[in-house]
Amino acid sequence: MNDILNEAEAKMAKSVDSTREEFATIRAGRAHPSMFNKIMVDYYGSPTPIQQLATFTSPEPRIILISPFDVGAMGNIEKAIRDSDLGINPSNDGKLLRCVFPELTEERRKEFTKLAKAKAEDGRVAVRNLRRTAKQGVEKLEKDGEIGKDDLAGAEKKLDAQTKKHTEAIDEMLKNKEAELLEV
Repeated sequence: MNDILNEAEAKMAKSVDSTREEFATIRAGRAHPSMFNKIMVDYYGSPTPIQQLATFTSPEPRIILISPFDVGAMGNIEKAIRDSDLGINPSNDGKLLRCVFPELTEERRKEFTKLAKAKAEDGRVAVRNLRRTAKQGVEKLEKDGEIGKDDLAGAEKKLDAQTKKHTEAIDEMLKNKEAELLEV
């Protein structure tokens, strides 16, 4: 029973971390390299994370400079960024890609807020699904006679507490991201 609860706790924590990473890809006021985390580049026929192909620097709040390790991959990196959902068009000077992020309009901020809410809901759903799976595992133990009804009730209370803790963590991240997005 404890194994089931511990496994559920670990997986719920991973769901919260995953949601945090999703939030990092949503741009607020500043441009930062983690916005490129989800971009995959076709590098000699295999999809490769962009972080493995280039270095990122941010000389100004709205500019990211991308310096590829292999200049031959620059065209593919540029295409992958252009095709991504970042909404930017990098300029290529032969050695660097310069990504200039436009100021966020109020409409774009609201779009990003909706996106953040959707990602938070996905995270909460993942946590609740993990709770349901763990609860089914504990109920099976009770049905098989390995634990009693009191143990089952205690395990369900622990699962509820874990679920509440992790969904509240996601809600707190969402609140912070919304404040960051709506800050002008």
